[in-house]
Amino acid sequence: MSGPVFLTGGTGFLGGAVLRRLIADGREVRALARSDEGAETLAALGAGVVRGDLFDNDALLRGMRGCATVFHVAGVNLMCARDPGPMLHVNVDGACAVVRAAAAAKVARVVHTSSAATIGERTGEIGREDTPHRGAFLSNYERSKVLGERNVLALAERLRVSVVSVNPSSVQGPGRVGGSARLLLDIVNGKLPVVVNTWLSVVDVDDCTAAHLLAEREGVPGHRYLVSGASFDVRTAVDLLRSVSGRPGPVWFAPRALATAGGVLLGTMTGASSREWRICAESVRTMLHGHRFDASRAERELGLRYTPVRDTIQRTLEWYAQRGLGPAPLG
Repeated sequence: MSGPVFLTGGTGFLGGAVLRRLIADGREVRALARSDEGAETLAALGAGVVRGDLFDNDALLRGMRGCATVFHVAGVNLMCARDPGPMLHVNVDGACAVVRAAAAAKVARVVHTSSAATIGERTGEIGREDTPHRGAFLSNYERSKVLGERNVLALAERLRVSVVSVNPSSVQGPGRVGGSARLLLDIVNGKLPVVVNTWLSVVDVDDCTAAHLLAEREGVPGHRYLVSGASFDVRTAVDLLRSVSGRPGPVWFAPRALATAGGVLLGTMTGASSREWRICAESVRTMLHGHRFDASRAERELGLRYTPVRDTIQRTLEWYAQRGLGPAPLG
């Protein structure tokens, strides 16, 4: 497809990658900015800036009019929030506001960034797009993304808007330093992280970006596309990281029973405290559950090709080294 596009979430890790790819492809991009700082960042990347937020209908319409596609990448990803209300408001109500505005602006297609967490596979199960949800949520984040995706797809059908959902697993690559990327940094910097041997699923940020553009051109309206390049356990991930970095990096593997007990204790502590916690019952529950996905639909229907995870780690470690965040990898 061609023509102008409207983008939300352009100052984020994934949204910024989508923006840079669109600009590199010669597309005209109008990007939503909530702050002066965000507006400066987006303008520097080459986007036309539209000031407002997801609940500013006038701003959404102003940005979307005349656009061929809307990429809705904005969202909140939090664990252990004492008040999940703002996250639910953005991930559910904000996503629906984008679809309503797209319908009013007569946009041809909306690419909605969802999450692989919406699959809701049971423990030990390999999740696919048609996997029945287990019926219980591991976290408030999962709840917000499930409700957001369901409401978006139902609203799109009612308003006759062409919406395609992209459901990434953990997005990794150069530029990410928070969340699960902290484990990578701790290992290569010789710290002693405590981990549990669970299942991980990851996707290279460039592959996830490509999936969004392919979903614009090839995606089937109403379909969702899991995007996940590799699934492996933590022991395999640590061995691979050591191989690429050339640093042994001590790691302590905690027994699952200990982690479970710790999650119960943290649940009691966070409930009785006014402070925000980085680790809590829901984050431990999500970690112990782990995720494995079959993301081959995106390969078959969209034509997506996945980057080997070793290459992703190599590029990421090089990016860290260039910024003084870690040592240079081998080779």
